[in-house]
Amino acid sequence: MDAASRPAVVIDNGTGYTKMGFAGNVEPCFITPTVVAVNDTFVNQSRATTTKGNWMAHHSAGVMADLDFFIGEDALARSRASSTYSLSYPIHNGQVENWDTMERFWQQCIFNYLRCDPEDHYFLLTESPLTPPETREYTGEIMFETFNVPGLYIAVQPVLALAAGYTTTKCEMTGVVVDVGDGATHIVPVADGYVIGSSIRSIPITGKDVTQFIQQLLKERGEHIPPEESFDVARRVKEMYCYTCSDIVKEFNKHDREPNKYIKRWSGIKPKTGAKYTCDVGYERFLGPEIFFHPEIYNNDFTTPLHVVIDKCIQSSPIDTRRALYKETAAGPKKDSGCTGACI
Repeated sequence: MDAASRPAVVIDNGTGYTKMGFAGNVEPCFITPTVVAVNDTFVNQSRATTTKGNWMAHHSAGVMADLDFFIGEDALARSRASSTYSLSYPIHNGQVENWDTMERFWQQCIFNYLRCDPEDHYFLLTESPLTPPETREYTGEIMFETFNVPGLYIAVQPVLALAAGYTTTKCEMTGVVVDVGDGATHIVPVADGYVIGSSIRSIPITGKDVTQFIQQLLKERGEHIPPEESFDVARRVKEMYCYTCSDIVKEFNKHDREPNKYIKRWSGIKPKTGAKYTCDVGYERFLGPEIFFHPEIYNNDFTTPLHVVIDKCIQSSPIDTRRALYKETAAGPKKDSGCTGACI
């Protein structure tokens, strides 16, 4: 059976999360954090043996360093359980910065998670808008020379998001995609499946900024959350409770009139002592996503609302595409951003 008769492998690498699975499935098989935990013991041992000239010990330490690493939730658990493991994030602001770590990450995705032979499947990978051509070349080099894949296609993430928003009977592939990730946010105009590269806009507010803003609000209100858990609690509050509102003043009034209806309660367990703790989630539910539409409440360096950036993006596109772009505007965060479907 050749590769064409098998489903293609789809791996969407984001700054915060990686989604992987097979073509034809309704949803990804695995969604895991884009992080790698490396055992510093073998890495330091390899460096030490290099200075002493013991090539056999250096080779053994290098082999163990290549084998003893973990990705995703396993990596986070290892780093918490043992101080010998250090975390490495290969992708920063949507761009790959550490190719050795990225290769290790792909290795674990293919062999340990998807459990497939890369020589028997075509591969679909994704890249962020405004990615330089050198990144695509490095990706192809690793996939063809290291994993020996029979075929590779690298797609721009917003184009795939736009395609996913259409039904199979109607797919015009024209629209504006607001692509919010954990480390990068882009407004991407797409006409007939082709990205209008000169009109792409990016804003310095991402899913991680929403998390940090919620974390700041909870801290300022005096909620008793363990410091080591505050960021994770803020992230979960964002994913579970956040939503956008049409009138921020009305939302404040609703929470004040009926606090029992709108204020939620988060409960957790302190990792060190095992004691339970609780915190209230009130204004953070709508103030978190509001930084996209009123960014001045979070950062004075950037004060342009999201809808203004979208309008400028469309106005800079070719004039014959503007009507279709205004008509079809897809706004939706990725799992990578940690936002919910109503977050934008």
